[in-house]
Amino acid sequence: MSYSLNTTVINETNKQRADNAIILCHGYGGDGKDISILANYWKNYLPKTVFLCPDAPERCAVSPSGFQWFDLMDQTKDEILTKSLVAEFKLNKFIDEVKSNLNLPAEKIILCGFSQGCMISLQTGLKREDKINSIIGYSGKVIDTKHIENNIKSKPDIILMHGDKDEVVPVSFLLEAKELFNKMNYKIQTKIFKNCEHRIPQEGSSLGLEFIQNRMY
Repeated sequence: MSYSLNTTVINETNKQRADNAIILCHGYGGDGKDISILANYWKNYLPKTVFLCPDAPERCAVSPSGFQWFDLMDQTKDEILTKSLVAEFKLNKFIDEVKSNLNLPAEKIILCGFSQGCMISLQTGLKREDKINSIIGYSGKVIDTKHIENNIKSKPDIILMHGDKDEVVPVSFLLEAKELFNKMNYKIQTKIFKNCEHRIPQEGSSLGLEFIQNRMY
């Protein structure tokens, strides 16, 4: 199976059809192998799930060995939104490839992202007309709240998690997202981890797994 983004695939099998799929989007400067650590933990409990961990489409501006979904350095808010729309187009294409390659409907696909991967997962998932199952977001934010408010097309289940000591993407962005969704009468789940910086703690991995099991198994 070929994809437009270089992808680490876990639990891939030719013997039987996957029941569902989780696409994991890494953070700024990372790659698919980084976030596949999370998939390798979850796979032990989700035997009928295929995990796809794509490299973002661009080499990272500040870390050439890694990748970025869009450039964040020295950009205005409008420039960041414009560049994120390009990444959104590419992630949408990837989701459509997953649907086709695995013969799965959108409702059997979960988007999961860390940091910038969370940002692009939220923007992409909320704007798809064919509603995906859900979105799991760690340490991220809504890229442009006004853009989402004006362009939301579906309401997948969402859980957002964040560390209270995050200095890269402050926890205030989780609260901003929660306020935005409340304003739209859109119920989401949130969790703030105490004494946690910009990372996914063990509790976050476990909560993500429980969230998946409640929706896919």
